[in-house]
Amino acid sequence: MTTLATAGTTRKAKVRLGPIIERYVGIAVLLLGLFWVVMNLIEDPDGFKDSFITGLNNGAIYALIALGYTMVYGIIELINFAHGDLFMLSTVVAANLAVNALGIGNLTIAAVLPILLVLVITMAFGAVVNVGAEFFAYRKLRTAPKLAPLMTAVGLSFIFRGIGQSDYVNGSAPKNWPTIVWGGPVVGNLYLYQLLMVIGTTVLLLLVMTYIVSKTRRGKAMRAVAQDQDGARLMGINVNGTISFTFALGGALAGAAGVLYFLVRTNTYYDTGTQLGLIAFTAAVLGGIGNLTGAVVGGVLIGVVQAINEGGVYGLGQQWTQVVIFVILIVLMVFKPEGIFGKRTTEKV
Repeated sequence: MTTLATAGTTRKAKVRLGPIIERYVGIAVLLLGLFWVVMNLIEDPDGFKDSFITGLNNGAIYALIALGYTMVYGIIELINFAHGDLFMLSTVVAANLAVNALGIGNLTIAAVLPILLVLVITMAFGAVVNVGAEFFAYRKLRTAPKLAPLMTAVGLSFIFRGIGQSDYVNGSAPKNWPTIVWGGPVVGNLYLYQLLMVIGTTVLLLLVMTYIVSKTRRGKAMRAVAQDQDGARLMGINVNGTISFTFALGGALAGAAGVLYFLVRTNTYYDTGTQLGLIAFTAAVLGGIGNLTGAVVGGVLIGVVQAINEGGVYGLGQQWTQVVIFVILIVLMVFKPEGIFGKRTTEKV
């Protein structure tokens, strides 16, 4: 009896040893990352400040795109890989509206209303395109194996890229638009008004999305559909309408990100959505895909890490940025696969 009890205790100790090692390794990696950030701050405080501000600006744009990913995944667990290229098309729409249609050149007080008009129209464009994609491409595949809608999303991504690459839309080369001049004091490498616009828009849209999901009737329907579509249908919820509404919100967020990106970068390129879409998806996973706050936090974290890596004294340089970002993602997925704000689940996707 004593031998069996001892063996049982030993087996239990071995079972618990793995999580303990994982926890300490994860803490060690986190401390190493914090040490890297602090060393960059100590060695060059001014350069660190400039990199941090640039990272906040870029991270806010990543966060908006990531919000679109996480909205759709949170309802039907679809990784909509076409979302990044919808963002790319939105940059082209925003550029044509701002420059060709409204003639916005200098971002002064007089340009505020035209910019708001561009924002509303581009968000509507993103919403309509995304709802159309859901209706024509995804709706019939809800009960299909998960690989089918995933490959359909990849196919839509190539379709959107092809449209953007067309000479009638943007062309295959980067297109630089007339420089938009910002005013106000310079903070880091950015104008203060530019920084406030990007961060303010992202925070405002996060609050709006959070309110819609948590406080409105539509939001309750979205949460019910996310938990059980059949049960929601039995309770009288229009499942198709709710999912379409979710895609509309995701598309509108892509449109908003497209406007901000154009106003900051003043150029458009058919391949923009591939890189930024992948970074934004990484941000959504990092924060906990399906969690709105997590998407924003993940986007800002990636933006800051990217900027410090490219501009910090101990950064590896721009050519290593993607490696750094995805190493962080892999480490997090190993030790906390649900993401920073995600909830642990036993479901296998």
